[in-house]
Amino acid sequence: MNLSSEIPLQYMLVLSTLVFFIGLVSIIIRRNLITMLMGIELMLNAVNINFVAFNHYLFPNRLEGHFFTMIIIAIAAAEAAVAIALIINIYRKVGTVSVDDIEELKY
Repeated sequence: MNLSSEIPLQYMLVLSTLVFFIGLVSIIIRRNLITMLMGIELMLNAVNINFVAFNHYLFPNRLEGHFFTMIIIAIAAAEAAVAIALIINIYRKVGTVSVDDIEELKY
């Protein structure tokens, strides 16, 4: 077994943290529904990286982290389909996907 080919856990945690905060910043700063949806997807992918990394380092012969990752991917796909359908309906009704311009959903 060649240990030099294995990526350290700290690198995976740094990558996961960066991806999570890029998603968080895109949700906070952007006011477009599509970019906010992409930010949520980035945050879910950061969680997936954590699941796989911790599973690899703590339990190398078990696959629980991979199964949780597959469940999260399935839930994210369903969430994206519903969110895109809602965004399309909002665009057809209002004519924009900017959060600031949509007044009808506030009340």
